[in-house]
Amino acid sequence: MHPLDKLIWTALTTRQAHLSEGGALARRFQSDIGPFAAAADASAAAIAELATIVPEGGDISLLEPSPPAPPPGVEVPFSALGVQMITRAFRPGIEKHLPIEPLGDADAEEMLALATLTRPGPFKKRTHTLGRFIGIRDAGRLVAMAGERLQTDEFIEISGVCTHPDYRGRGFGAALLTTVGRRILDEGKTPFLHAYANNTGAIALYRSLGFEVRRDVTHAVWKRT
Repeated sequence: MHPLDKLIWTALTTRQAHLSEGGALARRFQSDIGPFAAAADASAAAIAELATIVPEGGDISLLEPSPPAPPPGVEVPFSALGVQMITRAFRPGIEKHLPIEPLGDADAEEMLALATLTRPGPFKKRTHTLGRFIGIRDAGRLVAMAGERLQTDEFIEISGVCTHPDYRGRGFGAALLTTVGRRILDEGKTPFLHAYANNTGAIALYRSLGFEVRRDVTHAVWKRT
């Protein structure tokens, strides 16, 4: 199986195993990092174990080509079709000279505030520990960022790409995305990302930068009934 077809499980049991919790048949990221979880396979035992790590009063997110149906006691309050896109090279002519800087633990509160405002995807207090993040500031204020999320030995996901509403239309998102992606390529790995299938504007932007759709995926949320 291609590692991106079982992306979350691969990440949770290889490069990002130190950030996970669970057992041999089902794992999830630590709750203050993110909601993504996966079962080892489609067996009844693995699906049952996956249900046990759905937190009381919270949820988990599955991101797979065909997420399993939940067992009794678990419901799916949200499910949406998405696309998984990869690139082997970025198109020329999109470079911008911007004051891009690295972000880290000292910037965590600002990063969470920006993500909460712009909603680029699930983002928690320690999501930034999944990879390397960069950002752009204006007069000391964080106004745009992008970074890395799910990782396998060969592939690294670009995620958390967002820009404050007052600063959109200046090319900040594209500049940050390509900066993160080119670093991944320079290290001999392949960048990829996800978008909801109905987000045609984002998909068009990613295509213009050099990304192509690899396959369809589904984002499904599990919550206790």
